[in-house]
Amino acid sequence: MPQVEPSRFWRWAARCALRLGGWKIQGTLPNVPKLVMIVAPHSSNWDGYWGMAAKIAMGLQVRVLGKASLFWWPLGPLLRKLGVIPLDRSSPQGTVEQAVRLIRESDKMWYVITPEGTRKKVEHWKAGFLKIARMADVPVLAAYFHYPEKIIGLGPVFHSTGDDVADMATIREWYRPWQGKNRGTV
Repeated sequence: MPQVEPSRFWRWAARCALRLGGWKIQGTLPNVPKLVMIVAPHSSNWDGYWGMAAKIAMGLQVRVLGKASLFWWPLGPLLRKLGVIPLDRSSPQGTVEQAVRLIRESDKMWYVITPEGTRKKVEHWKAGFLKIARMADVPVLAAYFHYPEKIIGLGPVFHSTGDDVADMATIREWYRPWQGKNRGTV
């Protein structure tokens, strides 16, 4: 799996932040060089903070999509260093193709995306993550935030069957128990 150069200080600081916030990480990271990681439910800006703390604490090198509007000085350079890719949501054409190209051209790459596409409650998830995984021929790793127990969890690895509707139903069912900060279950 892709990992960053070890930085004992930053890993310690991230672990302290998680511990002080009452968060724990559960699950096992698969030893897979390339995958699409989905994280849900995404209901608060705090998800980004806790997610980045978990990423740093575990020493993971992942690429994350972030709103282009977040890339102002001095936050922009920091976000880029943390692996965040600016996404202009006003021009969604090519997002899937860009992600597929990034994954295919990398020896190791974990690409993280929130299937809801927003912090608001949605009835239907965006299927882009399934398209990216299928087109790049990589599995999908399910990760979640469960605010009642303050757990950042790593779940199973899903492999595309080629039937996006059935795959989405299976993944959504797996996510059913997990609760975000500002709303109930997925």
